[in-house]
Amino acid sequence: MDESTLFLPAIADSEDKSCPLKNRIRKNYRHVRKWAKRTHTDCFRVYDRDIKEYPLAIDFYAGRFSVQYFSYNREDDNPPSDLENEVLQALYSIFAIDSDVIYWRTRVRRTKMQQYEKLNEEKQFFIVHEYGVKLKVNLHDYLDTGLFLDHRETRLKVASLARGKSVLNLFAYTCAFSVQAAYAGAAYTKSVDLSNTYTEWGRENFLLNSLSLDNNEVVREDCLKFLDREIASRRKYDIIVIDPPTISRSKKMDQMFDIQQDYVFLLSKALRLLVKGGTIFFSTNSRRFSFDQSLFESCSIQDISKKTIPIDFHNQKIHRCWQISAT
Repeated sequence: MDESTLFLPAIADSEDKSCPLKNRIRKNYRHVRKWAKRTHTDCFRVYDRDIKEYPLAIDFYAGRFSVQYFSYNREDDNPPSDLENEVLQALYSIFAIDSDVIYWRTRVRRTKMQQYEKLNEEKQFFIVHEYGVKLKVNLHDYLDTGLFLDHRETRLKVASLARGKSVLNLFAYTCAFSVQAAYAGAAYTKSVDLSNTYTEWGRENFLLNSLSLDNNEVVREDCLKFLDREIASRRKYDIIVIDPPTISRSKKMDQMFDIQQDYVFLLSKALRLLVKGGTIFFSTNSRRFSFDQSLFESCSIQDISKKTIPIDFHNQKIHRCWQISAT
């Protein structure tokens, strides 16, 4: 890959001891940028709640910035104006950018029965690179960006095992796991998600990388219903990726999905689709999730969470991940 296709600007200013936030962002970016150039990646975290007085996560996406504020006040998710100004001035100074490439994101507390995707209709898509793979991102129109940066190393781990293999990706979102696997030489991938928006987005991610949809199938379906249908077809997979939401209730689903209540059913069904010696990668962002491994005595289960946390994420509890092998 030609390094010139990456967008990794040089730092535009010098150290300013009067602003700890600015200095930390600069330090983090300088460190991660070296890694990013080596790995052909231009989307990563530049600040991860490093300083208590600045409860923020700031992600860099090929020259654009997504800023998330973590409020200590449960009644108000909006950042104080002085904090917002300090963040803006820091990013302006370090990267010599304008306000139109900075996007503030708010943690919206949804109820168990809520499900939503789209916030706007402006279709502000652009392309980022992750380990050389092109992926579409949108920082404006949706609640999520189209790419969960915290699973970058998990995707790489799946891709490292995928050459010549068949891969099933459940709750596939925009198919980043599948695209990485296909790019690494997977013989066949199938990605399943209930959202029309995200399945179409996923197809576009494959095409961006000149990967044929003939052997990279994208299916819009309820994953729980899909599992029964796929078991009936007697199809088997070498690798299965399962990264479900903690809780989900869509109008298209017959019932609410809850990771704690449904994981045993989910994994038991997935194991029936796995070839002997195959591997399941199962992950969750739920802090309260409890995994009873004794319920899967015929499997080899490894907690690989620490190995899947990227270098730019300082929160070691951003997700949990297990590698499950059929014995």
